[in-house]
Amino acid sequence: MTAFLDEMEKSVPALRRYARALTRNADRADDLVQDCLERAIRKRALWAPRGTVEAWLMKMLVNLWRNDLRSNRRRGEHVHLDGLLVEPAVAAPQPGRIALAEMSRALDTLPADQREALLLVVLEGKPYGEAAEILSIPIGTLMSRISRARAALKHLTGQGDEPRLRSVK
Repeated sequence: MTAFLDEMEKSVPALRRYARALTRNADRADDLVQDCLERAIRKRALWAPRGTVEAWLMKMLVNLWRNDLRSNRRRGEHVHLDGLLVEPAVAAPQPGRIALAEMSRALDTLPADQREALLLVVLEGKPYGEAAEILSIPIGTLMSRISRARAALKHLTGQGDEPRLRSVK
């Protein structure tokens, strides 16, 4: 049992990174990771050592995230007052920050299945086989989702073939 808990502990940073990338909210991500770890300890008997503990935890985290999305859709979206504030009229002076904000907005527009696949491979550096196993999809489907996500991001951020208006540096 201690070896299992040690493996779980080593996986926490990767789980937190992935959860924060999925939720875009630090508090919500921490709750998601906590729920995942709690469920993993409770369901430890179901873990079969076919892969790594981290892959099992990632799969559990994705499933919890999807369940959360489904229940939120049924309940309706809760809008915080902080989200209603108007952005300042003066653009941020740092071009890197503008590009990061633009990429963040573009990631938010991607369908959930494409965003999950892209973040697992790009952010977490998971090999295609392991990412496909975590998401419970064939490897070809994973590669297709990543390709569509990358093409959509190129288009949304103005880095595709067609010219787009961009902010002045």
